[in-house]
Amino acid sequence: MSKAIAVPCLVALLAGCSSMPGSMSGESSKPATPVYSQESLPAAVKVPTGNKVAMETVGTGEITYQCREKQGTAGEYEWFFVGPKATLSDRAGTRVGSYYGPPATWESMDGSKLTATQVAVAPAGAGNIAYQLVKANPAMGMGKMTGVTYIQRVATRGGVPPAAACTMAGLGRNEVVKYQADYVFWSAM
Repeated sequence: MSKAIAVPCLVALLAGCSSMPGSMSGESSKPATPVYSQESLPAAVKVPTGNKVAMETVGTGEITYQCREKQGTAGEYEWFFVGPKATLSDRAGTRVGSYYGPPATWESMDGSKLTATQVAVAPAGAGNIAYQLVKANPAMGMGKMTGVTYIQRVATRGGVPPAAACTMAGLGRNEVVKYQADYVFWSAM
């Protein structure tokens, strides 16, 4: 190949590379993360205006239920929500924290953690634990949980009480069910 042809080919090749993501022009090869949208959620679990997404996680784990006598109703029994135990991962699948209770506690890998007070729930479809909106209590420790105002539980799968009957013979029996949910953390703008 002659120099006259090789130089324009090399220039074209380098120009093409400079427009590629992750090139030496300083652009990141990481794809842009879409902004989380509340559009399709029931109004009850939407975060009030004046807040922005601080972190999005996927919780994967289990919920424990216990067979107990219904409060105030002698001779009737129900599955009582005991608590969750889940791993929180970012959208890339990297572990970033955990969720456990009681009390319901979200803890970051950096050691910061918080509890929260339920504001609202909304149905999430048959077989799925409800969507939930909670108002965060002040965080303990400094880190990712510092400044969180609200947490939404959305995109739920599983987690509902066991299908097995809760009867007098099974009082005190624990059952564990698997679940997954997105936990979206919000902070004030």
